[in-house]
Amino acid sequence: MKGIVKTIAAVVTGAALVSAGASFAQDRTGWPRDLTVGTASQGGVYFVYGNGLAGFIGESLGINASGEVTGGPVQNVTLVQMKEHDIGLVTMGPMYEAWTGKSELAPGLPHTDVRALFPMYETPFQCVAMRASGIDNVGDIAGKRVSVGPAGGTPGTYWPRFFDSLGVNARVSNSGAADAASQLKDGLIDAFCFAAGLPIGAFSQLAAEADVVTFAFNDDEHAKILEAFPEVSNFTIPGGTYTVQPDNQNSVAMWNFAVAHKDMPASLAYEVTKLVMENNDRMVQIHAAARATLLENVGNNGFLPFHEGAVRYYDEKGVNIPAELRD
Repeated sequence: MKGIVKTIAAVVTGAALVSAGASFAQDRTGWPRDLTVGTASQGGVYFVYGNGLAGFIGESLGINASGEVTGGPVQNVTLVQMKEHDIGLVTMGPMYEAWTGKSELAPGLPHTDVRALFPMYETPFQCVAMRASGIDNVGDIAGKRVSVGPAGGTPGTYWPRFFDSLGVNARVSNSGAADAASQLKDGLIDAFCFAAGLPIGAFSQLAAEADVVTFAFNDDEHAKILEAFPEVSNFTIPGGTYTVQPDNQNSVAMWNFAVAHKDMPASLAYEVTKLVMENNDRMVQIHAAARATLLENVGNNGFLPFHEGAVRYYDEKGVNIPAELRD
């Protein structure tokens, strides 16, 4: 019986590989036995998206894949650069800083061995506070205790910069999303400012369990942030994203990409990219933010070269990858 099961599994696996195209897709030379995806703290979208991605890769490609809790994009870039993780989830602001040797985690080390695989989604910036606090815009945070997510993550890096740019002197602390939500309910902090794909799980939970308000930037703050930070783009958080948010909110966002080391086998990078790009329904089941994990969003990377395996897949699909972004 075991022999029959193994034979069936081999046939299914072989059929899946043949459907991928040429013999390139069947070449598993150099593939790792285990594959690690760097995510972020529990309670954020990276944690859900990355663990779901790892599970999907594992069941589809026959690799023992797992997601690992990390400090977020800043750490993920370095983990991939140093070959300690196979795939990292990154936001393109911290990715650009690491690429140019300005990473807060590894200053002076250009992370030029990192390559893009596929687009994930936009990360908007947003805050939450208890309604009784009277805080409903970023300016109200002056002098208040505010968590900005884990150190090394996108919100942990950029919210303090936003505060400085707006002249908001907040008492900043770092913690994971789930911990920050608990701290807010317990009165240990006055606000929690974060950045993640929508809806942010920790915010949804707070909206269900406590009387909170979500907020981002007023018109004046919004204009100042867009002018001061060219790496972000305008973003509107739709009304109804949370039960406590009836109206649209002005925000800014950064794109997220999955990345790998340039030495990842090209056939593996090809298969991972193909798997994600051709199964959006499954990716959306992992997290709603994956609605943006589409071929049409590949162009939202303007500086990071794509892995040669990913380039091969995009060429097959007719996606134009500029010469300067072809590994």
